[in-house]
Amino acid sequence: LDSTLTGLWKRGWSEYSPSKSRFSQPYMGAVGSSRVMCDNVPGLVSRQRQLCQRHPEAMRSIGLGVAEWTAECQHQFRQHRWNCNTLHRDRSLFGRVLLRSSRESAFVNAISSAGVVFAITRACSQGELKSCSCDPKKKGSAKDNKGHFDWGGCSDNVDYGVKFARAFVDAKERKGKDARALMNLHNNRAGRKAVKRFLKQECKCHGVSGSCTLRTCWLAMADFRKTGDYLWRKYNGAIQVVMNQDGTGFTVANKRFKKSTKNDLVYFESSPDYCIRDRDVGSLGTAGRVCNQTSRGMDSCEVMCCGRGYDTSRISRMTKCECKFHWCCAVRCQDCLEVVDIHTCKAPKSAGWIART
Repeated sequence: LDSTLTGLWKRGWSEYSPSKSRFSQPYMGAVGSSRVMCDNVPGLVSRQRQLCQRHPEAMRSIGLGVAEWTAECQHQFRQHRWNCNTLHRDRSLFGRVLLRSSRESAFVNAISSAGVVFAITRACSQGELKSCSCDPKKKGSAKDNKGHFDWGGCSDNVDYGVKFARAFVDAKERKGKDARALMNLHNNRAGRKAVKRFLKQECKCHGVSGSCTLRTCWLAMADFRKTGDYLWRKYNGAIQVVMNQDGTGFTVANKRFKKSTKNDLVYFESSPDYCIRDRDVGSLGTAGRVCNQTSRGMDSCEVMCCGRGYDTSRISRMTKCECKFHWCCAVRCQDCLEVVDIHTCKAPKSAGWIART
């Protein structure tokens, strides 16, 4: 999944438009160009290549979504040793980190699968895809705890987004029958379910002076941050599993813990500590990372720097201060010079890559 989505992103799909081809060709030429581009995306299996060629505009949406869910991953891990850092020179967005069946791999699979659902569903609602539009099932009248309402507006077609994401993202894993493929399929599904979990009903009132004698409602996806926050909680509660005896599913590695559900993230291998640069596990280490001297959490200098100590530098920066509200309707601030201490982790005595033989 990582190399496939990375390929879509790096090969220019985020800039591709079938109606206004990046090659300055008419639509039919753009379709031909899409086939050329699909053939050059590394890591696609035949089913993914078929979907890529059949739905070039959907590939553009996914390409745009890669940057979005990567940023969300980095936000969630911003205070941790592994901070979802990307390797732009590598074929894979996260390098060798995802070769390990760890909790980090589980999270990346879930957040990227969720990102595909979100990107495709949003593109449907914005009329960017020929194969879908607003949710066709949300028509007529309905009733909730506030009374009767009419479906109107444009309900997000998340069912189509889930269906497309399942077909495209899971295609590669369905080619394999090994334990890692089953782990990825489980976490992919957990990611898709997370987006659907945060569908919310929005309504607009019609009537005299805004009274709600008539209501028009639609379903909308929540901001992707809600999905990211939810999957982050699932990451922290991820369940280590082993394959069952017949090789068709999982069982918990530690019998004292609860059985995993479809909403949980699962993993096989413990994570490395990510303290030092280690080529084999894809760790960039924490040398040079900013740490919080007063924190007791994962971003503390003691934890982030792995006990190596930290350097402190004093910098000056401009900030907004003495802000006042002026009627109506502006907030005006002064520019103030602030002097702050920045703490960064020391490098280990041997700061080069560790490459095991």
